[in-house]
Amino acid sequence: MPASQAMLLNPGHFTLADLQAIHSGVQPLALPESSRATIRASQQVVQKAADGDAPVYGVNTGFGKLANQRISKAQLATLQLNLIRSHSVGVGEPLAPGVMRLVLATKAASLARGYSGVRDLVVDTLLAVHNAGLVPYVPSQGSVGASGDLAPLAHMTLALIGEGEMLVNGRRTPALPALQAAGIAPLVLGPKEGLALINGTQVSCALALHALLSFEPVLEAALLIGALTIDAARGSDGPFDPRIHAVRGQPGQIDVAQYYRRLLEGSAIRNSHREGDDRVQDPYCLRCQPQVVGACLDQLRHAARVLVCEANAVTDNPLVFATPSESGDASDTGETGDTGETGEQGGTMISGGNFHAEPVALAADGMALAIAEVGAIAERRIAMLIDSSVSRLPAFLTADAGLNSGFMIAHVTAAALASENKSLAHPASVDSLPTSANQEDHVSMATFAARRLQAMISNTAHILGVELMAAAQGIEFLRPLQSSPVLEAVHALLRSKVPSIAQDRYLAPDIDAASTMVRDGTLAQTLRQTAGLPPLWVAA
Repeated sequence: MPASQAMLLNPGHFTLADLQAIHSGVQPLALPESSRATIRASQQVVQKAADGDAPVYGVNTGFGKLANQRISKAQLATLQLNLIRSHSVGVGEPLAPGVMRLVLATKAASLARGYSGVRDLVVDTLLAVHNAGLVPYVPSQGSVGASGDLAPLAHMTLALIGEGEMLVNGRRTPALPALQAAGIAPLVLGPKEGLALINGTQVSCALALHALLSFEPVLEAALLIGALTIDAARGSDGPFDPRIHAVRGQPGQIDVAQYYRRLLEGSAIRNSHREGDDRVQDPYCLRCQPQVVGACLDQLRHAARVLVCEANAVTDNPLVFATPSESGDASDTGETGDTGETGEQGGTMISGGNFHAEPVALAADGMALAIAEVGAIAERRIAMLIDSSVSRLPAFLTADAGLNSGFMIAHVTAAALASENKSLAHPASVDSLPTSANQEDHVSMATFAARRLQAMISNTAHILGVELMAAAQGIEFLRPLQSSPVLEAVHALLRSKVPSIAQDRYLAPDIDAASTMVRDGTLAQTLRQTAGLPPLWVAA
């Protein structure tokens, strides 16, 4: 792609749309020339520390509990190389390409803000690997989400220096030939550069962003499917009256109610029972959808704000402040030695804890609760549809119950997945195991908090796939009445992949097909195009 079409990496100013584009891999990235002076100014502070005799953490000392060990000038390059080799201890399946694109981009942007003391060559190498479509092979397990995502970022860095591995066309291959084939020189680490590359929350943040972006079409599909279930059960649209939601004032609830009003608009099924319906109130799984899903939407929008902030953050340690105005009154810090302070004329290095990923951990835990609840209320809607005493549809949505079991066991699958999500939703951030001989005595577990979300999204998508099939079957029992134009489009879309179930048959492939429509954005596109409603994160 021509350089003119590259996205300028504007350090500290990523938007969610920018991150989504990087996640999708739609365009290369370029560093603005205006960033280079700032990067070089901070690198000069580090180089001065490396040339000096004072102990400076990350430059001429050991790491973690070994920070009191001095390293000679002759061994500074070996120090950084050993750091990367010793920390490349991850296990498990590799991180997905979309996740790694985010990691490369956000790490480059963080370093490019000029508080990390690396050369601009380091940023250039990260961007070159990204733009070449190379995916460092990074095992997904092994980070506790504090002191940075050390192990996964070490594996990424090991690939940059030509000692690690890459994923090329989905296959694990040595990194050096892949770099050479792309015309990228292996990175040779300078003072502090290994530490700057592996300190940081970029993996945790990328995993959480991956979940946020993956779940958006699922949540949009949930609104369509929930509305289809309302019509299949001949539910009322009264609970979506805007006056109800205005007096509570919860933004997500107000938006979700608006979605349901639009989705149900023009339904002949609803009009057919507007008068003479003897039910005073619908079950909660129908009428409380704005309250439940709206609260989930608010959680997800909050997570989006936290994650965009984190994607723009500088999260390594120690940080380099090249000018006195950035470092403040250094005499008031009360710190010596481990700050690596070099004096106001030469800038300042200060040790802190921005690598602690608690914001990401809490955001991911909130997302887990939201994902689980979207699946939980969908499972309740399936249970309602197959219960003839509540739905007033044939038992288990089959015309010949007894000979046929209909959706009896499909609901059991949904119940199993909803229950599994409840266990997975246990907050990861409340756990902490001290590491590094108790030097790192409180950690966030953000990496697992974010990584486990993919399994939960898959579970919820399958629950919604079952509900989509059940709701469509319910609508067919009400023919010749028609649902709203939008919901009839959803029904037709499903039937293009999954036939009506006249008698029992092998349903697992149908569930997979319906669930794929939930996850891949097929239904979400219907929501946006047919209903004329915006994507949920844009509405934030």
